[in-house]
Amino acid sequence: MQFAVALSKTVNTESAAQAVAEGIRTQLNAAPIDLACVFFSAHHAAGADLLAHVLTGTLRPSLLIGCSGEGVIAGAEELETAPAITVWAAVLPDVNLHPLRSSFSPTHHQFHLSEWPEPGVEEASSLLLADPFTVPVQDILRILEERYPGTTVVGGLAGGGQEAGMNRLILNDQALDSGLVGVRLSGSVDIRPIISQGCRLIGDRFVVTKAERNLIHELGGAPALEQLQALFESLAGEDQRRAHRALHLGIVIDEHRNRFERGDFLIRNLLGADRTTGAIAIGDVVQEGQTVQFHLRDAESATEDLNALLAADQTDHRHPPLGALMFNCCGRGRGLFGRPNHDVAATMERLGPIPIAGFFAQGEIGPIGNRNFLHGYTASLALFAERDS
Repeated sequence: MQFAVALSKTVNTESAAQAVAEGIRTQLNAAPIDLACVFFSAHHAAGADLLAHVLTGTLRPSLLIGCSGEGVIAGAEELETAPAITVWAAVLPDVNLHPLRSSFSPTHHQFHLSEWPEPGVEEASSLLLADPFTVPVQDILRILEERYPGTTVVGGLAGGGQEAGMNRLILNDQALDSGLVGVRLSGSVDIRPIISQGCRLIGDRFVVTKAERNLIHELGGAPALEQLQALFESLAGEDQRRAHRALHLGIVIDEHRNRFERGDFLIRNLLGADRTTGAIAIGDVVQEGQTVQFHLRDAESATEDLNALLAADQTDHRHPPLGALMFNCCGRGRGLFGRPNHDVAATMERLGPIPIAGFFAQGEIGPIGNRNFLHGYTASLALFAERDS
């Protein structure tokens, strides 16, 4: 396998497209490209058709996918506001690629799944890029789980636009203003997910003893708000200040484990509380009997979490990653860490100077446990490596 990444900060879309295409061709010595991914800032959304045309005509990849983003990640840089186009290209011998495309009709409340492969027994992974305004991504993930059980899905929601029709997706030589694009990969490649939700556990675990959809009425037999207030009062001063702005709830994914640690929880936002009923609201559906624990998110916890997950990948696998795609929440970056390039720098410090590309997303896709979820405030990575024998 071979990987390459190229970046252009040129404002002119055609010039930028030609520059990144030439950069890729030079690095790969004109080797036939199997998969190419292009990510671009909103400055280039209007020229997405031209961008797709130049890249497919020059690079001639077997498959090109991409989208606009709130910012662009390329090599060792995270460009959060500047004009940018990056192309990440892969030569993947003995790997099967099947393009994925979907649109959704809100009128009939149904999906159109264009030429999706039939379910098979071969292990596979999927990369998905979706427009947040026109695709209910949670429903797509449920369809994937039913159709392809056990499939790992990594990706992100396109950004840069403020309403439907403003984001752009690319599939080969087409630029789309809605829907979902992606690729299903199988064969001689190991695509390993790193899903860094950037939180640390605080307080005690609770069993949800009374709940209604996203409202938790009772934790451990007591009003949920009462338990939350007791936790808040037990925190040290600095953590109390953090809890005012970055308190979340983690939901255990696999209840059969003997112990629960960071990474065993699906992190969801706290949306509010009702002092009259003692209920708290979170950003997901909760069921009675589930185990939950409160979490704090801050720069230090996010740094520690990402480094721990990357270190665990190095320990657990014989083959190091040769390339990576990164889908970062637009709430991370300089706003969370106070400096640029944090996540990509931490990744390259652990993995070495491998070709990395991606974008700042309006939501990140990745697995927790054996299920795929849509996340927020998360760094979701797909590491490409040789398959362990």
